[in-house]
Parts: sequence; structure tokens; C-alpha cells
Amino acid sequence: MVAGAFGIPYPAESRVLVPDTLVVPLVGYDDCCYRLGYGGGYYDRTLAVAEPKPLSIGIGFASLRLETIWPQQYDVPMDYVVTEAETIRRRA
Repeated sequence: MVAGAFGIPYPAESRVLVPDTLVVPLVGYDDCCYRLGYGGGYYDRTLAVAEPKPLSIGIGFASLRLETIWPQQYDVPMDYVVTEAETIRRRA
């Protein structure tokens, strides 16, 4: 370990790990597996450039289901949305 910013230690040597699955929180979702997140766009930007693309699973509550989220061109749909009531698989 070596000291980084603010004296916070981090591994001096590490390898890059590429996840095969991402579990993504959501605050809203629709039947096409598009999600509303917390407004930063971090997951959408990550999924847009990830190679290979990991399996993406949105996790939330059934009460957050919307008719549509009106997805924009930069929104990336989840492969699945899982709630306490159902699992939705994105249609190809």
C-alpha cells in the first residue's frame, strides 16, 4: 500500500478487473428496462463504453414502475429489472 490523496492508502500494484455483471440501483424503471438513477449518469456512461458489456441488473421496488421514463439517446437499458414483485427481461 502507498499513501494517496489525503493520505488514504491504496494498492501500489493492481490489475484491472472487468466485471461480468453489474447490479445497478434505480429510482424508477419502465417495461423496456430503462431506468432512472440518481442523476449522475455514471452507470449509463460506464455501460456505453464497457467491453465486453457486462450483464446489467437494475434493482428497485415495484412501486417505482413508470409507464415510460422517456429515454434519451444516452440512456442504456438494463438487461433485467428485479423488484420484490417481479423480474423483467429486456426484449431484444
